[in-house]
Parts: sequence; C-alpha cells; structure tokens
Amino acid sequence: MGLLSRSLSLTAVSLAALIVAQGGAQAGAFALREQSATAQGYSFAGAASGSGYLSSMFWNPAVITMAPGWQSEWHASLIIPRVDINPLPSVPTFALGGSGDIGEDALVPAGYSSYQINDMFWVGLSSTSPYGLVTDPRQNWSGQLYSRSSRIFSVNVNPVLGVKVNDWFSFAVGPSLQYFDIRLKRAVPFPGAPAASATLPGAPSAILDGDDVGFGFTAGVTITPFAGTTIGIGYRSQVEHELEGDLSAPFGSIGPFARVPITAKLKTPDQVTIGISQVITPAITVHTGFEWTNWSVLKTPLVIGPGGVAVTDIPLNYEDGFFYSVGADYKLNDQWTLRAGVAYEESPIDTEIRSTRLPDNDRIWASVGASYQWNDRLSFDVAYTHIFSKETDIRILPGHQDFEGLPYLADVDSSVDIVSASLRYRWDDPKVAIPAVPLVRKY
Repeated sequence: MGLLSRSLSLTAVSLAALIVAQGGAQAGAFALREQSATAQGYSFAGAASGSGYLSSMFWNPAVITMAPGWQSEWHASLIIPRVDINPLPSVPTFALGGSGDIGEDALVPAGYSSYQINDMFWVGLSSTSPYGLVTDPRQNWSGQLYSRSSRIFSVNVNPVLGVKVNDWFSFAVGPSLQYFDIRLKRAVPFPGAPAASATLPGAPSAILDGDDVGFGFTAGVTITPFAGTTIGIGYRSQVEHELEGDLSAPFGSIGPFARVPITAKLKTPDQVTIGISQVITPAITVHTGFEWTNWSVLKTPLVIGPGGVAVTDIPLNYEDGFFYSVGADYKLNDQWTLRAGVAYEESPIDTEIRSTRLPDNDRIWASVGASYQWNDRLSFDVAYTHIFSKETDIRILPGHQDFEGLPYLADVDSSVDIVSASLRYRWDDPKVAIPAVPLVRKY
C-alpha cells in the first residue's frame, strides 16, 4: 500500500472513531483536553514541548520535527464523570428532586501521523475532538426550566507542515477544518398554559439544534537553547461557526410554528500553550506547562429566526481559562517509562454565570502513567487521572443571565476519573536514516 493511500486509510479510521464518540467536557467549559494518553500521564505538563510524543502536535504542531521517519499514534480516553445537582429546600420546585447523575461516560479518540520528508521538512495530520459535552439529568427534576439535556460534539482535522530551520529552532503551521454540533433541551410551558407550567412534571421540551463547518489554523515553534532543554509554544486559532438548524417546541410556545429554522454565530476560542521539558539525568525528565484559553470570546450568541428576528439567545459570557501543570518521567529501563503529574485549572465559569447545563468550577488534576516499548517500532501508553473539583454551587437569582422568573439554588457534587491508552507505531525502518540536506545554521 502506498504512502498516500495508507495515510488516507488511517485518517478515515480515526474520523470514524470520532464520529461515533460522544464527548464529556473535561477541560474548562466544554473543551476536551483528553487528546493524548501519554501527555495525560503528566497532567499535560510539557504537552507543548513534546512530552506527549507525536500527539503533542494537538497543542504545538512544531513537535512533529522531533518525530523521525514515518510514525502514527492512536489514543483513546474513557471519561467517567459523576455530577449531581441537589436543590436547596428553599427552591420552589424542591419537591421534584435533584438532577440525578447528569454526567455521561464518554470515549474520546484521537489520531496523529507524521512523515519526515528529509532533515528539514515534515508533514503531519491529526484528527481530534477538541470540544464535547453531554449532560443528561432526569426528564422531570427541579431545574428542568433551565435545562434538560445538553450535547456538544466536534471533529477537527488538521494537516500541518513542519520545518526544522536548524538544530535549535523549528516551526510548523497548518489549516484546521472543524465540524461543530450543538443540541440544547429544556422544559417550556404547556401550550396555552401559564409560564409556571414549565416547572410541572411532564412539561414539554424546547430543543435548539444546529451545526456548521468552520476553518482555522494551528501554529507553533520549538526551541532547544541548550542540550536537554526544550521549549515549545503552540497556538490554536479561533474558529467561527454560523450554526444552522432549528428551534422546536410544542405548538404555540414559540410562535405559530412548532419548528422554526434558526442560525447562530458562535466562535470557539483560541488557545496558547507553553511547555518546558528539562532533562535532569539520563533517566529523569521534568516538564512544566501553561495554557491560556480565550473563552471570553464566546459572549452571548443570538439565535436568529425567520425574517432576521432574534428568537432567543445562548448566554455564555465566560471568562478566560488558565491551566498550570508540572510532571516528571522516570526511565526505568529500555522498555518501561513511568510518569506522573499534577495540575491546577482555573475554570472560565464562576457562580455569577454558572448554569445547570455546565456546573463547572476550578479543579485539581492528579495523574499517573506508563509507557512500554514493545520493540523498535511499537509501543504502548496508559494513564489514569482523578479530577478533584472545588465545592460548587448554582445561584440562579434575579440578575443571573439564565434567570427565567424562578429562583434556583443548588449544590453540586462532582468528580471525574479518566482512563486512557494509546498505541504508537513507526512504519519505516528506524535503522534506515533519512537522507540529509544542508541545514540553515545560526552564526
């Protein structure tokens, strides 16, 4: 099988896996950080400086210049969240009870390939799911006026070109194509009944559904100022989507039609990731990481119906998100490498805007992982993470962006476990060197 046909086949397999997967957001807001089993073992410390091997290209595409020959990786993360929203006794709908566990287990796959053309140029391709969310409370519960179920799904395909300028500096850039789909559901009044009927058991639902394909780009650099030190800086651009779909509800609750076509403009945020990896001894390497995500770009997208009239909106108004991490690995022998890491994440969501759809908060990540080198071409990675969330509450009162005339106060009990695994394979013979070309040198 030729290079092109095999690469296309691998991409098709990765995309098929992504399409059947459902995402459970386990980064700030509705982002998915689980793109690498290897980097997860460090709590993503050094992800931009290559701690995740080839999968680090999700954060910094320039790391493909660190992957010799022709390589591919396949990663899968099983996210197991537990999120319960428990209303306070003062809530008017307290008798309907809590949400139950709104978290949905999710399998998030990712695929990466790179090919070294010569000593200067690399090409690569990734297929990932950078955004995802599924929350599904009981159909009848105390907060049904504000949410029933929520789903966000995405697929991103990103080809890149990497250039190794010299021994200490590389860069890469590439376009990204992103499919984004959203479906939001909440209770509404019975047709012809008062607004308060939306809080009754059996109340009907309004469903907002839309999708779109948008375009962006990724770029990054790696710098090796000293032997054993690698600095990586990666950038993922905003992607603007004009969602097209429909808003449906029982006859009479949103106008003369049970279903109306809608559009809504929404931007997914840009992101900067910085990583530093430092070799301490031949067996020990330490990694650190920092990530900024521009969640404040979301604002409040208007949902536009027939005639250009706004029929509702999607109140988001997030703050920016920040992620700080540190980790290390220990090369036990030629086959086994052990790793661990911790991270602190500042959520873009606080009590002023926290909703029943996404009761997110600051959290601490604790991770362990291991790699096993089966032979000079094949290796495996596994990782486990537990996420500890801060004490979280929901306070939807007058002045809150979600307030619909009914106060809703609740406490949130949540925790997350993540188990990941990957397979890394080198298609060419590692013993055959890539033909050398003259490199540009710094003088």
